[in-house]
Amino acid sequence: MNDQIDILEEEDVAEGEEDLDLNEDQREQEAEAEVAAGEERETYSYESTGDVTQIYLNEIGHSPLLTPDQERALARRVVQGDFEARQKMIEHNLRLVVNIAKHYINRGMTLLDLIEEGNIGLMHALEKFDPERGFRFSTYATWWIRQSIERAIMNQSRTIRLPVHVIKELNVYLRAQRHLEASLGHEPSLEDISHLVGKSVDDVRRVMGLNERVASLDAPLDIDPMLTIGESIPDDQHDGPEAILQNAEVERYVKEWLKQLNDKQRMVIERRYGLNGYEICTLEDLAASLNLTRERVRQIQIEALEQLRRILRRYGVSRDVVL
Repeated sequence: MNDQIDILEEEDVAEGEEDLDLNEDQREQEAEAEVAAGEERETYSYESTGDVTQIYLNEIGHSPLLTPDQERALARRVVQGDFEARQKMIEHNLRLVVNIAKHYINRGMTLLDLIEEGNIGLMHALEKFDPERGFRFSTYATWWIRQSIERAIMNQSRTIRLPVHVIKELNVYLRAQRHLEASLGHEPSLEDISHLVGKSVDDVRRVMGLNERVASLDAPLDIDPMLTIGESIPDDQHDGPEAILQNAEVERYVKEWLKQLNDKQRMVIERRYGLNGYEICTLEDLAASLNLTRERVRQIQIEALEQLRRILRRYGVSRDVVL
């Protein structure tokens, strides 16, 4: 496993980048595959893109790919500060950005936004590329393009923004997860990921837990497009049909039991506890309404409650059921 994947440490004082990626040989193969995917056609077509995006895709489809010798010559001129060479290097690698960006569709950003972020990564890669190291520019640029896109997704598509250092760590784990899925043929466990990146399972679990996906409550369910997510969430604030029926039955019994009290006792209980449509009243309010003292109302309440307890015992009902 160690000869398949390693931790790339980009020596950049301003960025201080540290991320997980494939080794150089595999990176080059992967980058060439991305470019080759665009060679089969001169224009790009995505049904979900708008007119502006489609025009852009058609324009860059006409830019031929550079040969290794052409690329090396242009890159050397870029190092010397040749602006025209820089523009050519960028233009002839825009197809690479598109082929990478399309893998991030449906991640909270439009294709055009993904391409724009990828182009920023492409330009950053060109500033740091050293043609004398012997490998293709596309190999080097792929890492920067992906990093730029992934960082934008994390920052712009999340409801809760994460600190940059957390985003970097999360990207390490997500890339390890994708690599393991490809090599193992199934979704890797947290233990697999932690072993690969050299972190504890608790650290991986904590950071991976931050990779939440926000969905609209109006979005249709995959298993039943006729229902929305919001319609499938249980309402804990309201009683279900069984509870409503049970409450109605209890209410009917309470009314029958209250009829066994005298008029004054029934009035005090109904108004003190808000029964039978009455609002809850204080002892003072009841005393003023009945033209009695507060203490007398309290005594009537105690007498009525004791009478109700005897009624409940006679019916074999626990007061907890009623309450």
